Amino acid sequence: MTLINVHFLTRRKTPMDSHNTLPIKKLLVAEDNESNFLLVMAILKKEYQIIHAVDGVETLQKYRQYSPDAILMDLKMPNMDGLEATREIRKLNTYIPIIIVSAFAFDSDKQEANEAGCTDYLTKPIDSRLLKETLKTIVQKKRNGEDIKFKVQVIVFSS
Repeated sequence: MTLINVHFLTRRKTPMDSHNTLPIKKLLVAEDNESNFLLVMAILKKEYQIIHAVDGVETLQKYRQYSPDAILMDLKMPNMDGLEATREIRKLNTYIPIIIVSAFAFDSDKQEANEAGCTDYLTKPIDSRLLKETLKTIVQKKRNGEDIKFKVQVIVFSS
């Protein structure tokens, strides 16, 4: 059995396209697990042009190539993990929304993501409603020129 990496780049018409008010939004999805990527694709393909990267190195390449409106970033990926990719992108752009989507839900993981510069942190399994709402809010704020506050909250209990 041979595994072939398929990179999707989709373009769907939305009601906004017909009014020519805003171009369709580009979303870079950094996810090495094909089934997780296909789930995100199924949830978001009607509202976003999806660009797929399978590791942190490819994420940096595609970020430079496509200038996405936002990035969904897995934490654990080969070659370069999501935190390192986030740090590298932050050196180039401090404003692009980077949302970590990870199965790791410990406060220490969220703290590391916050320190790396992520905008938000969502846990797997993905809640499609929450994912859509989070992206809609963040991308709209970015397009309106509003300041996007990093909203990751970490609660640290001291002993």
